[in-house]
Amino acid sequence: MTEGREVICRPRWRRTLWSCAGIGATGAAVAAACAVGLAHRGGPWGVWVAIALFFALSGAAALYAVTARVTADAHGLRSRTLLRRWSAPWTGVVDLRVYLRHELNHRVETTGRVSVVLRDGRKRLLPLPRGFYEDPDFRATLEELRGLHRRHGAPGSDHLPVLSYRTRGRPWAVALSLFVLLLAGAGVAASYVPDAGSYERAWQKAAPCTARTPAGERRDCLETLPAVIARTDAGRPKQRGWLYFDGGRPLERIGVSRDAALAFEAGDDVELTVWRGQVMKVAGEGHVWREHVPGAGDVAALAAALALAAGYPGAKVVLRLRGRRRPDDEVLPSALPFAGALVGTALWLVPLCYLHVADPFASGGVTAWTVGGSVGTLVLFGWAWRATRLRTPAAARETEAAPSSSPEEEGEVFLPARFLEHTAYNPHGFGTHIVIGGGPPAVTPHSGPGRWAAKPIPVERLTVGQVRRVRGDDSGTVPGNWHIAELDDAGEPVRLAAAPADLTRILRALESAPPPAGGGRSRDSGGQNSRSLSSSIPRSAS
Repeated sequence: MTEGREVICRPRWRRTLWSCAGIGATGAAVAAACAVGLAHRGGPWGVWVAIALFFALSGAAALYAVTARVTADAHGLRSRTLLRRWSAPWTGVVDLRVYLRHELNHRVETTGRVSVVLRDGRKRLLPLPRGFYEDPDFRATLEELRGLHRRHGAPGSDHLPVLSYRTRGRPWAVALSLFVLLLAGAGVAASYVPDAGSYERAWQKAAPCTARTPAGERRDCLETLPAVIARTDAGRPKQRGWLYFDGGRPLERIGVSRDAALAFEAGDDVELTVWRGQVMKVAGEGHVWREHVPGAGDVAALAAALALAAGYPGAKVVLRLRGRRRPDDEVLPSALPFAGALVGTALWLVPLCYLHVADPFASGGVTAWTVGGSVGTLVLFGWAWRATRLRTPAAARETEAAPSSSPEEEGEVFLPARFLEHTAYNPHGFGTHIVIGGGPPAVTPHSGPGRWAAKPIPVERLTVGQVRRVRGDDSGTVPGNWHIAELDDAGEPVRLAAAPADLTRILRALESAPPPAGGGRSRDSGGQNSRSLSSSIPRSAS
């Protein structure tokens, strides 16, 4: 890496983007001309307007992408796009960050973007460079930018924050907006519960019309009319069907279920039941269709479901607020425990709202249902709150009691843990567990029993730096509630990840492991002595 040279970032596939911009402009012009010509002749000009808009937007997007440019040199950063220009000296830049965007269920990192943190606290996302985070070209450009920052600016730290969908520093406006929209939908649905209840009761109490029924009251009674089906249209599966009537009398068509459209046939004589100007029933010789009347229970169940659905993005917002004092690139606990609590609540709340919306304490059984479900919900949410707490390494160490026996006395114990780097004792990241007791600590690709395929850990050349929570630049396979111990393997940094309690046990086992037969020290390739791990584990780790 050359820290002194100018770094210029341009988009890839520039010729392709210029071609797309030209095609978009040409297509928009042709479609607009066709729309103007058809508008004068009275033709379907609206379709060509839509085509023109599509080509115009596509061409504008391609033009915006191809004109983006980022330049960095000894003086600072300069960004240029189609709409604006921006620049900042290195002395005004505190840090450079990487934003990762994920797709396919958050399992595939698609692109990485570079973000600039300024002295005044503002953040700006650069249009370039962008690409796969593991792409050598992207990483090389990023390192060149950081090198220029180190040489001509004053970075806040040597650490590169990487923000993914699991970290605290990512924007949470989407989760907050979704929470508000779902909660507002639940409120709107709940406001219609009384109207739905009165409508359902009016339908249930409606009586057939008679000759003495006044004309002004015939709308609220049941009027029966004969009709002949001209044809039926069942439509596609899971779609509404249609019944068409002969001569358009008493009406042209009505929408029914697909099963009803399949059951009736052309030429069938049917009887229509009309209430408040709407066909509520179609009765034939072999089949009867009834319009579903949503009652208060249906609307209340919908309101409860929307409110519970709003709980999941709300839980994500709460987790962001709970971790507001943590670093931006620190991984937050998953909101899945709250999702489990919401599902458990839905199992009793939605049926209760559907069946007993008017009075949840109507009888002893209903009261027990309501009280028992409420207590269960409190227990579930209490468990979710505890499961998603942010445990720092210091807090985890304080809650861990000293072991009553040594690993040798316990026998072989297999603990879920993994080294995140490729090493001789963890080739290609094959290890999923670490076995302690019954022998020297070793990495295994299984949970036991037995030490087959185990790789002994060279304890004599390891030193421990710090124990921390998971960050965005750590492996995506590490659960968010694990902790990571930063080790030094004869000058090479190595990360060991495990659950807080398991990591404490592993570090204690490594500390108490006996030295090799040749002595407690070993020499690295450079001939310098490396300290034994037992003499360098900090108190925060053990």
